[in-house]
Amino acid sequence: MPLTSGDRLGPYEILGPIGAGGMGEVYRARDVALGREVALKVLAHAGDAEHSRRFPDEARLASSLNHPNIVMIYALGEEGNVAYIAMELVRGRTLRTLLAEGALPVPKALHLATQVADALAAAHASGIVHRDLKPDNIMVTAEERVKVLDFGLAKRQGGLLPEGQPPNEAATETCLTVAGAILGTIGYMAPEQAAGRPLGPEADQFSFGAILYEMLSGRRAFKRDTAVETLSAIISEMPLPVQ
Repeated sequence: MPLTSGDRLGPYEILGPIGAGGMGEVYRARDVALGREVALKVLAHAGDAEHSRRFPDEARLASSLNHPNIVMIYALGEEGNVAYIAMELVRGRTLRTLLAEGALPVPKALHLATQVADALAAAHASGIVHRDLKPDNIMVTAEERVKVLDFGLAKRQGGLLPEGQPPNEAATETCLTVAGAILGTIGYMAPEQAAGRPLGPEADQFSFGAILYEMLSGRRAFKRDTAVETLSAIISEMPLPVQ
């Protein structure tokens, strides 16, 4: 059941909805103990074993990253059968919303892109691959500070795990919320992602390139009429030159 204003989850009081994604619903909430507002991400598929496993993974991976361009995780909790992540409340607009208005001026595009690149560099230096980088997961504040969100599909690379910790070899996850589908978001995934192969930091860099292309051109790099055609374009075609 969706939460409503006044509901409580642990020390958090729900103030209102923010949005929803494949793994959870996000609410604006108040930390009653500390008197600050937070974003509260609530697991949307409580009975789904894969989502239940990945949800705390998201919190742990994101919380291990301390970077000004990556959203800060405050707490991971559970109330009854409801799991949640409390995180920094970022006030602003998604890059998707900004791009709905067309291409960005080159100086602004480079200013925002540099911050995204810094966030990715920090994640990759820690052995973490985001695997679902897209304009919807990038927030831009009124001061044009970037925050990269949603590490729900992130994974720590086996070769860069702390000593003694086994790699997570879970099967490919979903981008279409269908068991067995390739993970990520069609239109921004790397060729190896579209082909269902293992991913490294290069996959995030490809997604970043597709986003930068859209920021400068005002159009999606590989958009086609159908999902299958888009996947084929990612694997075998080059985007049109930016005019």
